Amino acid sequence: MQNLDGLWGLLLLLGPLLLLQRRLHHETQAIFLLLTRRGDLALVLFSVLFFPGVLLHEASHFAMARLLGVRTGRFSVLPRALPGGRLQLGFVETASVDIFRDALIGLAPLLAGGLFVAYAGYYRLGLPGAWESLVNGSSGLLSILNELHLKPDFWLWFYLTFAVSSTMLPSPSDRHAWLPLVIVAIVLLLVSFFVGAGPWLLANLASPFNQALRSVAMIFGIATGIHFVLLPPLWLMRQGLMKATGYRVV
Repeated sequence: MQNLDGLWGLLLLLGPLLLLQRRLHHETQAIFLLLTRRGDLALVLFSVLFFPGVLLHEASHFAMARLLGVRTGRFSVLPRALPGGRLQLGFVETASVDIFRDALIGLAPLLAGGLFVAYAGYYRLGLPGAWESLVNGSSGLLSILNELHLKPDFWLWFYLTFAVSSTMLPSPSDRHAWLPLVIVAIVLLLVSFFVGAGPWLLANLASPFNQALRSVAMIFGIATGIHFVLLPPLWLMRQGLMKATGYRVV
């Protein structure tokens, strides 16, 4: 089971990250709506807040498509409302190609965003080390928070990490080619075990694959922690604005 700890960590963190991200986006939009009383202005403020993440998300789609020789069309980082109450913060038009290149183009925001979150979380914010100190009891919470706050440009890197981690997950349209590719991979894996290559795969590829999953789980852990810290004050802010204005946001 140790060879699968990266997978279990990833699965345990993915659900909470999705829920926290959706809830945080809801609270942020509600706050802007209560402050402005205008849906269009609230949408503009919301898109400005997450602009660094949206820009990296769409630019990574564009760069991956060009790298793979896929023709691109329109590129936009301007928000627009979609049917069903959904919000699209940006898009890149790409030509329809094979599932392998489609899957890589869809995966690009997670790759680019994950690299940024790992760099900022490790080297600029020191979050994994702070978490380890807290768990081990070597430092108190207030001491850890004070150390983090004193890091150079802490608030800038915290904001950028938040904006990127909150927009790096691929959208449903980004994931449209993933299911066929996963099915192909499962079939190839089953065939390899059937012809007797299973022991070689486990001996040579299981450990590197698990290390990669550990890295992804670490990135998701940083993103989940940031969303978890920000959600309570945003919720309190929305509650205070509703009481002060007499309006409710459903």
